[in-house]
Amino acid sequence: MSEHTYKMIELVGSSHTGIEAAVQNAIAKVEINESKMRWFEVVETRGHIENGKIAHWQVRVKIGVTMDE
Repeated sequence: MSEHTYKMIELVGSSHTGIEAAVQNAIAKVEINESKMRWFEVVETRGHIENGKIAHWQVRVKIGVTMDE
């Protein structure tokens, strides 16, 4: 395994359809070359309730981005 230095970006993504879509929405907003994004970590999961039902999901994610050598 090579040695890397990472920058970590923390975002909250949301979706009406589910947790995975919320993660995808957060990652899609990162304006960095996709080849530099290496990993993500879901730090927190929560949702919004309306009329006794889940209205949307929210996830706080950390995204690891490799730094230029």
